[in-house]
Amino acid sequence: MASDAKEWGLLAEFENPAAIYHACERVRDAGFKKWDAHTPFPVHGLDDAMGLDRSKLPYVVLVMGLTGACLAMLLQWWVSAVEYQMVISAKPFFSWQAFVPITFELGVLFGALGSVFGMLGFNQLPKFHHPLFQSARFERVTDDRFFISIESTDVRYEPEGTAQFLASLGALAVERIGDPNAK
Repeated sequence: MASDAKEWGLLAEFENPAAIYHACERVRDAGFKKWDAHTPFPVHGLDDAMGLDRSKLPYVVLVMGLTGACLAMLLQWWVSAVEYQMVISAKPFFSWQAFVPITFELGVLFGALGSVFGMLGFNQLPKFHHPLFQSARFERVTDDRFFISIESTDVRYEPEGTAQFLASLGALAVERIGDPNAK
């Protein structure tokens, strides 16, 4: 099932959200793994139709937020109770109530950083060029067209068979996309 090394994959064009929704269900059921749907606006339920799992980003944000809060509390404890012990107004060295604002702020800061860098990592960004940008048809993805792309590195990919499969889903057009980085 290996394909030509110079081919990145196939791009199928669909006319409306209902058509791409049903096509995504069929591509998912066919067992393809390296494929994506491209739409000009969010289509409700498309992630379920594609069989996507829930995002792991909330866990990254939670861990980073808790890490930031713990580091803030640890630093403030170390400064006031260990390194620079000063009795101020007969307060104990570790007066945690005074440390809450900084702890909260560092938790929010680390959570926000985890959100940004986690999103960039999960989306494999920055990616300055993608082979789909070569397609003149694909320029309409930001206007009024819907696309499914299947990569040639997918285990189930067969150049002719996959193209016929996409055409059978009601695609307006199926286009082969070359890989400019292939040697």
